[in-house]
Amino acid sequence: MPRIPTCLRFVSILVVGLVSGFALSVGRTVQAEREIDAPEPVESAAPPPLGDHAPWRDARLFAEVLERIRKEYVEDVSDHELIEAAIRGMVADLDPHSAYLGPAEFDEIRISSTGEYSGVGVEVALQSGAVKVVTAMEGAPAQRAGVHAGDAIVAIDGIPVDLDDLNDTIDRMRGKSGTEVKIAIAREGEPAPLEFMLERESVQVNSVRRDLLAPGIGYVRITHFSETTARDLQRALSKLRKQNAGALEGLILDLRSNPGGVLEAAVAVSDLFLEQGVIVSADGRTADAKFEMDAQPGDELRGAPMAVLVNKGSASASEIVAGALKDHARARLLGQQTYGKGSVQTVMPLSDGHAIKLTTSRYFTPSGASIHGRGITPHIVIDAAQAPTQRGQLNANENLGDLKQDYEVRAALDLLREDRPPEPHKSARLIGQSGEP
Repeated sequence: MPRIPTCLRFVSILVVGLVSGFALSVGRTVQAEREIDAPEPVESAAPPPLGDHAPWRDARLFAEVLERIRKEYVEDVSDHELIEAAIRGMVADLDPHSAYLGPAEFDEIRISSTGEYSGVGVEVALQSGAVKVVTAMEGAPAQRAGVHAGDAIVAIDGIPVDLDDLNDTIDRMRGKSGTEVKIAIAREGEPAPLEFMLERESVQVNSVRRDLLAPGIGYVRITHFSETTARDLQRALSKLRKQNAGALEGLILDLRSNPGGVLEAAVAVSDLFLEQGVIVSADGRTADAKFEMDAQPGDELRGAPMAVLVNKGSASASEIVAGALKDHARARLLGQQTYGKGSVQTVMPLSDGHAIKLTTSRYFTPSGASIHGRGITPHIVIDAAQAPTQRGQLNANENLGDLKQDYEVRAALDLLREDRPPEPHKSARLIGQSGEP
């Protein structure tokens, strides 16, 4: 598969906001720093000649506002705080997805992209008025100590958790490898909280969950796209084939409430199921922002039918995968209209641990369509009223992939059993050909 340009190696396609369900910590450093030439020294303090643009007037206005705030605002605010607020507002005003990142925010981006952090290895979410363990990651400290999915975390190092601040709970479970943290959990059937002393260590987040729903029919759910997602998915498919004692006859790929992640991961996942053709193309102002990624020969399922589940929380990288599989008639989509984020953000490190997440490209599906602001319409739209057990629970991950309670998974399973190939997208280009979007 062609590699994306070097300066886009750390491209992340993300929805607005952070996924609160990850108990993550600091990952490894970013390898995508751009060098910017220093400006030429100013030889004169006199303003430049007035032309179509007069930046000195804007600078004077900025200084005037800054001085007014410094002297007359009701509270004292440092120049550093004011300048940083001005930068943050400048970037945020560009579009909803560009942002100025402080060191902690930058760490979150790095963690979600690399899939590696230092902590105890639990994924948590706020459910039914408690901080619940969604997953105790296999082989991680929490799982080895006996923490189970469904446990409610009630205290960390003796301090009760704040139900109004899930991030605080996540932050307090993070830390340097080798340090210890004590968590107290409430478990159904236990009269008193259970306490676990856990030693933090480096944890690799597996973004793929799997199950064999029926003989020959596999299920995989991708929770987010990180650098390890394609490898995680290949391992999951291998284990499903082993569990099935043979090749899979169909696969349900669950991308619901997946907010996106690393662009290369979405391309690699799509390539696992496509033999050839365009996966995604992008256009921007710079040469590095213009690219096209193509599939290489090889289909992990050898043509077996696929059903892809999507909803309004499926965004960015999820939409790249869904769009590629739909446009190439490789899978049928079920669920609701996707989020509609068709832009690419490049994370650019700055000084002092800061960074900017800047929109640099618009991307297009293989048919040349932009889904920005529109999303992708599934082949089969499932109204929420048809799936009462899902109402209000998708974002909490309570029933996703549960065959007994998940209406949409059952619908996808029925569709695969019918074994009807999907119709090609009417506007899709011929597979393997390229052109201007």
